[in-house]
Amino acid sequence: MRVQILAFGIVKEIAGTPTIDLDIAEGATAGALKTELINQYPKLAELKSLMVAVNQTYALHDLPINDGDEVAIIPPVSGG
Repeated sequence: MRVQILAFGIVKEIAGTPTIDLDIAEGATAGALKTELINQYPKLAELKSLMVAVNQTYALHDLPINDGDEVAIIPPVSGG
């Protein structure tokens, strides 16, 4: 299954694009997607935290990703 992932902040800079197209297995989880992204973009592993959002809600590691889901990668954010 092919998913389009929205990338924000430093993730967008590392990937060089605001959207990332990624092939994942049918029923793959948010955690598996995150692992695959880190494999594809090793600099992502250097970030202190990296959240996956599915359909505009932060996703737990074991949440399955379904065809048509909106997926986003949220980098660490700081406030001030």
